Formats: sequence, structure tokens, C-alpha cells
Amino acid sequence: MSGERKSGPGGASSQLAAKLAKLGLKGDADLVLHLPLRYEDETRITPIADALPGMPVQLEVEVQSAETAFRPRRQLLCRVRDDSGMLLVRLINFYPSQQKQFASGARLRLFGEVRDGYFGPELVHPRAHSVLAGEALPQALTPVYPTTAGLSQTTLRRLIGQALSRADLADTLPQALRARLALAPFADSLRLLHQPPASLTGEEFAAVNGQAWRRIRFDELLAQQLSLRRAYAARRARGAPALAATGRLTGRLLAELPFRLTDAQQRCWNEIGADLGRPHPMQRLLQGDVGSGKTVVAALALLQAVENGWQGALMAPTEILAEQHWQKLRQWLSPLGIEVAWLSGSLRRAQKSAMQAAVKEGRAMIVVGTHALIEAGVDFPRLGLAVIDEQHRFGVHQRLALRQKGISPHQLMMTATPIPRTLAMSYYADLDVSVVDELPPGRTPVLTKLVAEARREEVVARVRAACAAGRQAYWVCPLIEESETLQLKTALETFERLSVELPELAIGLVHGRLKAGEKSLVMAAFVAGEIQLLVATTVIEVGVDVANASLMVIEHAERFGLSQLHQLRGRVGRGVAESACILLYAGPLSEAARQRLRVIFENSDGFEIAKADLVLRGPGEFIGARQSGAPLLRYADLEDEDLVAAARAAAEQLLSEDAPAAATHLARWLAGREELLKA
Repeated sequence: MSGERKSGPGGASSQLAAKLAKLGLKGDADLVLHLPLRYEDETRITPIADALPGMPVQLEVEVQSAETAFRPRRQLLCRVRDDSGMLLVRLINFYPSQQKQFASGARLRLFGEVRDGYFGPELVHPRAHSVLAGEALPQALTPVYPTTAGLSQTTLRRLIGQALSRADLADTLPQALRARLALAPFADSLRLLHQPPASLTGEEFAAVNGQAWRRIRFDELLAQQLSLRRAYAARRARGAPALAATGRLTGRLLAELPFRLTDAQQRCWNEIGADLGRPHPMQRLLQGDVGSGKTVVAALALLQAVENGWQGALMAPTEILAEQHWQKLRQWLSPLGIEVAWLSGSLRRAQKSAMQAAVKEGRAMIVVGTHALIEAGVDFPRLGLAVIDEQHRFGVHQRLALRQKGISPHQLMMTATPIPRTLAMSYYADLDVSVVDELPPGRTPVLTKLVAEARREEVVARVRAACAAGRQAYWVCPLIEESETLQLKTALETFERLSVELPELAIGLVHGRLKAGEKSLVMAAFVAGEIQLLVATTVIEVGVDVANASLMVIEHAERFGLSQLHQLRGRVGRGVAESACILLYAGPLSEAARQRLRVIFENSDGFEIAKADLVLRGPGEFIGARQSGAPLLRYADLEDEDLVAAARAAAEQLLSEDAPAAATHLARWLAGREELLKA
């Protein structure tokens, strides 16, 4: 339409611009970095007689006849031929324009896969365009791009081709860096990926294509590293309260604890304590496997803030986990004369008001809670340290909201999901990282068993025997409501069934839809040993610490992710008794489920499990809600540890030696998206 407003890349119409925007394409710089998924070879014609079923081919044919059939449904049946033979073309849900295109006598080039049909070989919905006899073939492979509804490959190819001719493709990397890492030129790499010549042999194409992709992946990783390291430097330039270690309270806690810190805990505590004493905000991630003892390290950090007259806050994603932290901190810190406040959404209004007043007036120097900590009405006069547990379960804005309760407080984030090295070097490059890589003495290894659903009675007998011996057990179910599609047992049904099968046991039930007070009562009874068997959903995944619980059954284990299975398994083996985790699965297993169960069965090391999970699922499982605060990688492969390490080193070099080149590189790759890096 001639009056249509132009607003997109290359003067695209507003309607086209909206479709491009769905793909994040707003200008030439975005278009040239929108790279193909694969290629199709339209540089050669295959005779009909040589077209093998299942292989993509291009045919040049003449339409002999076309007719509309109505059974079993409306379709256009066309018979086409070339010098070698005849072929049936079948179009289902066709348009009038296609009916016109396939008129008798028309010469077409068709691209698709020939398959065996009822009446011999046929092509179903091939890509088709009209040609003249003797028309030249393309000289390059045809790229196939990621797209969205209403945006054709033809349009994308045209726009990207135009962008390649207009965009600035000058190299952003110094020649010395490119030479040291043997990186192909940027412009050559882009042009080869968008317009690969068909003259190359298979081996030649694989070689140059691999080099081009290596350059693109390196550049993307470098942009991410530059962005995160700049965010890191900007935070270190800000002021924060210097919370120097005095040992007045931390020394007393260490002396009164019934255990000694492990070497790993001591090392992490030294790193965190030193950070707190510096006059810029700490931004540190404390990671450690299930049961490695991160909470006591966090308690020492909170005490160091209190020693300096500043308050500390600890926020956890679930009420069960937050309450567990509150109980533990109260047990450790009350003897030191420190009031630990508790804030959650389940508190009555009067209780919440009293807790808020204690925080506001400075009587409560430490406060533990859920998202309730970041609500209006919670005011800290002197917040010096914000601790966030299971940080990947919070979004950027939630983490920022807690930090904004103070004036540039220190921040410690904790996770029990071990992070593979390449992920730590990439998505967490803006953080200092401490790792508790040692379990406290006395922790017993958990025996993991895979048991088919058909042997459920044996599992019930195992639970009976464990509880009869004075131990406690968990029975974990994935859903609390019936799902006909997934056919999963529900926690409610399992509770009723086990109550019949094990009438001699005291059985409790906990799930996410219980009111907070009811949940707390059940958990308290389980901790006290009044409940022998706890039927639960994954609300117990983190934060439940019952040393007497030595057996866990996970029903429909094939439906859980690796990280969840490992977290759940970590709820047992916390005492001296031999512990076991039974993974009860229902067949037939998908290949992905089989791989997950094999990994969890063969490994107890959380870092090995995390590494396998990264391969199986990609980084989303680990970075979680942090995704909304870090530039996502479209092309880079985190399994290539050498390339990640090279990008990290190059980022440090560019930022210190060639800031203009770093800024140019960031502008090309992030185009204004750096504002996301705030938490």
C-alpha cells in the first residue's frame, strides 16, 4: 500500500517491522547477525528418475495437468514431468495463487523431499517458483533462517542481503588478537555464512563453515564477557559500608558451634569476610553442593555486618526454606543476644507489624524471610548485607528490590545447584565466586537405586522396615492433582494409599497448596519425629534438614530434571545412618529420561551432575530467572571451554588496553541491551 508508514530496517513497512521486531531485528546490525539454521542446495537440478525418497532435491518440471480432489479432503493434485519421468505433486490447503501457479504447461522449479505415495513417488507441498527455460541456477547455497508467522524466507533473504551491502562490517578486534587466536575476518565469516559458495566440496565447506562459526561464537562470547566485566567494574566503583572483621561476634559463634568449619567453609568465609571489609559493594556467589554447609558461612557474614552496627537480611524463595533458615539462625544467634526477625506472607497482620517495627527501629539486626522482605512497609535504617538463597529462583527485579532497601549494601547470593566451570565463566562473569567443595565429616553417602513401578510393593516394604528401625522417610510425588495426560500419581492419592498400606505408621502430607501454618505444623512434627513418613511434593526440594530421615522414594522419577533429583536426594544422608534414595520410574522411558536417570544413578558429585545437565538441557536450568538479567547466547556453545576462556581473557585485555575497540564490539552485539545487567 503506497501510503503505508515506513519504520523498519531498510525502510520496511510498519507491519513488516512488527514481524521483524518479534525476532529482535530492528536494523541492519541485527539483520546481518541473524544467521541461518541450515542450507538448501538449489544450485543443481536432479532428474525425477534420480530423486531418492527422503532426500531434499530440486526438480525442474513442466506441469502436465492439475485437478482438485475432495477426498479424503480438498487438495490439488498435479502431474509434472521432465525428460526422465513423471511425478505427482500434492498440495493440501492450497491457495488460489498456487492453483494458478500450477496451471497446465507452466515451467516450475520445485524443492522438497520425494516420498512413496499410493500412486508412486510424489512431492507434498514443495517450495515452488516459476522459471523460464534455460534460466540460470543460483551460485550459492540457499540459507534457511529462523523466522516467525507471516515472514517468508524470501523476504528475510532479501532484507539480509540488502543489510550486508549497507552495514559496517569492519573488524572490531585488533589484528594481533585475531592472529593469536587464529580467528577468521569478521566480514568474510558473515558473508560465507549468509552466502556460502556452492563450488566448495563437502570437506572444504565443513572447514570454512567451521572457521566462520568459530569467529561468530567467539565474538558473541566476547561481547557477553565485556558487558559483564564492565558491570562488575561499575559496581566496584560505587561506595559501600566497609564492614571490617572484628571477631567480636563471629569469634563467639565459631567457638560455640558444635562442629568445626571444613577447610572449604573456612576458605569461603575468609573470601567473603575480606570482601565485606572493602569500601565497595561485594557481589559474590557462594555455591556448594547439597549439605555442604553454606548456611553457617552466611550466618558469619551476617554477624560481621552486625559487628559493625549494620543490619543483615536473608531472603529465600519458599516459606519452608526461609523458616528453616530462621530457626537455624535463631538457634545459633540468640545466645549471642541478637534478635532475628521473621517475615513471611503467612504472618498475621499484628505479627507482621511487630516484626516490621523491630526491623525499622533497629532492634532486629537480622531479618529472615520470603518475598515479604521486599514489600512496602519493610524499612531498614542501616542495611549492610543482603543474602539471597537459591538466587536463580528470583528475578532481576526481586534481587534489585532487596538491595534497594539499603544504600549500596553488600550482596551475597547462594545456590545449591553446582555451576559448571564454563557457565561460571560466562553467565556469572560479573560475580566473584566462592565454592564450598567439601562435605562436612560424618555425612554418609546416599545409595541410589532405580526401581520399576511394577516393584512398588517391595518399595513399600522397604519404607516399613526403615520406619520400624526408628528411621524416617520421604515419599515424593510430582503433582497434587490428577493429570490424565501424564498419568501421574498425586500426593493426595499416594497419601491415602500409603495410609492403607502402612496403617502402623504416622504419615504426614505436605504440598504447595497447604496454608503456611498447616505446612509449618506438619514439618515441625516431622522434625520432632512425630511423623515417620512424609508424603510431599517438591516443596521439600530445598531447606529440609532432618538427620533421622534415611530413606527417600521419588515417584515418577523419570519426570524430574537432574537438578531436582539431586536436590531431593540431598534431603537424606544428613545423619550417621546408611541412607538410600529410590527412584521409582514408569516405563516406557524416553531416551532423555533414560539418560537423566543413568546420570543420577552413576553420580553423587553435584558438579558432575551439573555438567551432564548442561549438556542435556542447556544453561536455562542453571541461570533460571537470571536470564532476564544477562544477555543470552544465541550461537556460542558453552561446551567449548577453551573458547569461553579465550573470550574471558580477551575481554580483560580489551578493557584495559583498547577501550574504544571494546565499546565498538559491544555496540555491534548488544545494541543497548546492557541495561539488563543490574543484578
